[in-house]
Amino acid sequence: MKYFSTIIALIFIVSLLGCKQNMNDENSITSENSIGAVTAIEINNLVTDSISIRALEYGDGKYWYGGSKGNYGSIDPKDLSIDKGIIKVNDSLDVQFRSIAVTNQYTYILSAGSPALLYRITHANDNIELLLSQSGDDVFYDSMKFWDDEEGIIMGDPQGEDEFDRCIAILKTENGGKEFGQLDCFKLPDYIDGEAGFAASNSNMKILNDHVWIATGGKAARVLYSYDRGVNWEEYQTPIIAGSQMTGIFAMDFYDEKTGVVIGGDWENPEDNKYNKAITKNGGRSWKLLSSGDGPGYCSDIQFVPNTQGNELLATGSQGIWWSGDQGTTWRKLTDDGYYTASMINQNEGILAGNGKISSFKLKRK
Repeated sequence: MKYFSTIIALIFIVSLLGCKQNMNDENSITSENSIGAVTAIEINNLVTDSISIRALEYGDGKYWYGGSKGNYGSIDPKDLSIDKGIIKVNDSLDVQFRSIAVTNQYTYILSAGSPALLYRITHANDNIELLLSQSGDDVFYDSMKFWDDEEGIIMGDPQGEDEFDRCIAILKTENGGKEFGQLDCFKLPDYIDGEAGFAASNSNMKILNDHVWIATGGKAARVLYSYDRGVNWEEYQTPIIAGSQMTGIFAMDFYDEKTGVVIGGDWENPEDNKYNKAITKNGGRSWKLLSSGDGPGYCSDIQFVPNTQGNELLATGSQGIWWSGDQGTTWRKLTDDGYYTASMINQNEGILAGNGKISSFKLKRK
């Protein structure tokens, strides 16, 4: 009996130690994430102009942007100074730069609509080079990403002569944009008539390591996925609202190869917050609706807040800016000021861009 009691006592002590260890583990996780909940946002206008800006990306130590009327530029996060540029093709053409990609050596800016114009800016000497000019009734590119200085991918609205040769346009380059090859439709998932993309914030495509995800809208709200930089493709269904021309997924982001979010909705009914947000925990194979009927309605951009272990989200749209500290389960509206897109340098600071304005912002935490 004494021996049995000793064993029970040892088991009890070990259990206590295990519980204490688990508590320490939980506390350490909490400590890593305990940077404080966001309570407000401070916005400082940097540019007020007549241009519209939907392309924004941080890279090469700067925020780079592309906008309407051929405008582009960069913002230094240290002093918020702005270096502006403009590319003017002719007096009648409004060049709408809606896609941007920044690599170590270059910044690529791509216009939406026909003609599609792709320019490459060399960081070392500010040299500007036209790499692509493409015209056609079906030419409209929505987003662009580059893995490195050489290899990049472009997604656009469907192209093709008939239903058997028509699909979402996906172009790839492996030599820094000097040459692009368009993927054959038979290599892609079957096209759904009325499906397209949105050039709302350069955010309906995400690359991470060798992976690439593309989100669609219109008659369908799917995710097209490739694990090998666009060689092989799969399709995944989402619960996001679809069926009309201005519904579907407008933006997506992935924290890692498993955890990702999508957002969108109905552009014509921006306050409708049902069936417009979803999360995946398995790389996009399945999606779960987030706070349907609560939180933000239509949004054109979403991102995981840096350095928050994938817990925090920032959603941006014409109706305002929202923050979530629990991967979209609950939301807090930070402002009614509308913007198209945002980019963050850390967990508290970033740049916003929208219709006629560029602003810096800081998240305020308790």
